[in-house]
Amino acid sequence: MDAQGRGQAEDIDPADQWVLNPDTGDYELRLSPSVPQPPVPGQRRATPAPAPEREVPAPRRRRATPGEPPPERRDRRRPAKRKPKGKRILLWTGGTMAFVILAAGTAGYLYLQHLNDNIESLPDDGASTGGFQKDKAINILLIGTDKRTGDGNGGYGDKGSAGHADTTILLHVSKDRSNATALSIPRDLIVDVPDCPTTREDGTTEVIPGSTTVRFNTSLGQSGRTPSCTMRTVTELTGVTPDNFMVADFNAVKTLTSAVGGVEVCLAKDINDPDSHLDLPAGKHTVEGEDALAFVRTRHSVGFGGDLSRIELQQQFLSSLMRKLKSNDTLTSPSKMVKLAEAGTRALTVDAKLDSIGKLKDLGLELGKLNTKNLTFATVPVKDNPAEETPVTVVLKEGPAQQVFDMVGNDVSFTEVKQKEKEKQKKEAAAVAARLEGEKSEPGEIRVRVMNGGAPAGSAQQELAYLQTEAGVAKSENAGNAPAQTARTTLEYAPDQADQARALAAILGLSGAAMKPGESVTNSQGLPTMTLTLGKDFKGAGVRLDATSGKAPADTQETTADKVECAK
Repeated sequence: MDAQGRGQAEDIDPADQWVLNPDTGDYELRLSPSVPQPPVPGQRRATPAPAPEREVPAPRRRRATPGEPPPERRDRRRPAKRKPKGKRILLWTGGTMAFVILAAGTAGYLYLQHLNDNIESLPDDGASTGGFQKDKAINILLIGTDKRTGDGNGGYGDKGSAGHADTTILLHVSKDRSNATALSIPRDLIVDVPDCPTTREDGTTEVIPGSTTVRFNTSLGQSGRTPSCTMRTVTELTGVTPDNFMVADFNAVKTLTSAVGGVEVCLAKDINDPDSHLDLPAGKHTVEGEDALAFVRTRHSVGFGGDLSRIELQQQFLSSLMRKLKSNDTLTSPSKMVKLAEAGTRALTVDAKLDSIGKLKDLGLELGKLNTKNLTFATVPVKDNPAEETPVTVVLKEGPAQQVFDMVGNDVSFTEVKQKEKEKQKKEAAAVAARLEGEKSEPGEIRVRVMNGGAPAGSAQQELAYLQTEAGVAKSENAGNAPAQTARTTLEYAPDQADQARALAAILGLSGAAMKPGESVTNSQGLPTMTLTLGKDFKGAGVRLDATSGKAPADTQETTADKVECAK
């Protein structure tokens, strides 16, 4: 953040805030402390870092004495080039899920001390693992509340809400930092909230009694529950104990999106939602501030109008936010970095194990090792609550949900699973394509029976006539209707008939997927034969099956409207 944004002189150039530190020889960003902020009830401030012992003035310019070697850095307005191995500090916070990627260069060190005073913290009450560790997988619980704190938020959320867990995401980062999963937990999911030992503002501890078959969002705020209780509920639900928590309110979305200059989102239809105050036409938009908050809060005008539809919007928003934050436009802008640092630290409440910039920096450096393209957004598998005549809550899909929880708990990558599935599909596709490769019989050697499995009446006889009179497949016969209808035309054959199958596939335009290796059958004469079953995709006798593939025959002349073809 520049001086102008901090309420100082309007004509100060942000570059003038870079000063030379004679002890290190580096230029550093020097800002005066912000105006103190009033504490949030129930929250504890992190202990501010001690102020520097002395102020280092910017060096005056002077002419070099003849024969004197030129100074390494003489222009205080031109910061030193970042070293190739300079550290990047990444701090994940963000809107409704409370994470953002923050990158600060070498000039940000002194400013980090100032940011300590912004951080609010609450006890974890023994509900966490004791804090993340650099050599283990990381699990951070990210909570967005519906509490109406902050200017301009009186019309949002539930009036008088103590701040429920309106949006909750369990962020799992793998041990090797190669991948991550952001698992959304629906606010309306029916769960059991356990008994919660809770530290009060005066330092005393009480146990808040648990509740059975209640909405997940009541794990925070209800009956005085704090984020440590949401932690315990997540552990009870998933079997995964979070290392730390981060909590953000409505202001987080507004300030963070404004700090990066807006986030691009896309709507498939016009939306005018009086509840969230979102009024945007279909298409792509860049939203920030109030519009960004309206976007992530919209649910009645999208999908089925419930929380699950809103989760999809939030995941789209967060993906876009991260792409914006990782862009060079953001990472190379010192002023944006400072704005993000201010917004991020003021928007967050963290657990006492994560209550300083130093600890956040260490976490950020671990998260910074992750390539965000390997971050998977997922939602706990749920279904409508069968106990409700008109479902307004959801319950777990036990099998799929447990599989997801086990994957997170056992540090199994969702992207790795997807990659393995893609590799499996590629191998299967390669195997299918290989069915078309190899020697082919002559048409007269092909023996096949034709059956109707969903094509118009009479198709088997028409195709038989084509095969015998035009394609040279004389050893063919009509075998009537197939036992069942099929969507696709198939050719079944025995292993020793593969050369015949390849030849017939070439004649008919069959794909490798349409070729079905199987057991040998016999025709009406008792001789081994293949079976061609005409499916609903059959277009007529002699019409190749690959005519609908979108690929024109090789001898077809092609051109497109964007090319100028010369007449010959």
